[in-house]
Amino acid sequence: MLTKRKSRTIAAILALAGTSPISGWHKFYLGQPIWGLLYVLLSWTPIPKVASVIEAVWYLAQDEETFDRNFNMGQPAVKQSQYAVNQVGAIANALRELDTLRQDGLISEYEFEQKRRQLLDQIS
Repeated sequence: MLTKRKSRTIAAILALAGTSPISGWHKFYLGQPIWGLLYVLLSWTPIPKVASVIEAVWYLAQDEETFDRNFNMGQPAVKQSQYAVNQVGAIANALRELDTLRQDGLISEYEFEQKRRQLLDQIS
C-alpha cells in the first residue's frame, strides 16, 4: 500500500493547531486515528492541548531520519533534484536505445520521431 510521505513541519504545525478548541489533527495526519479520536474527545480538557505542544516540539527536535523511521515506515525522503537527475538519465538512455533501433533499421524515422517527442515531453 502506497502512502504519501508525512512532513515533519506539517505535523508540528497541526500539533500546534491543537491548542485551538479541537486537538488531534496531527494524529490523524500521521495515521494514528485512534489517538486522534481520543484527543478530540478530550478536547474539553487541557490534556490534549499540552500534549500537542509537547509533540510539536518533539517533532521539530527530531532529525529527518528519526522522523522518517517513526512516521514514514523508515523510508527516507527522495530529494527532488536527485529524482530529476535519475529521470533525465533514464530518458537519455531510452533515447540512445531508440536511436540504435532507428540506425539498425528496426523502426522507421517517423516512429523514432514520435517516440523521441514522447520521451522528451516527460522531462518537462
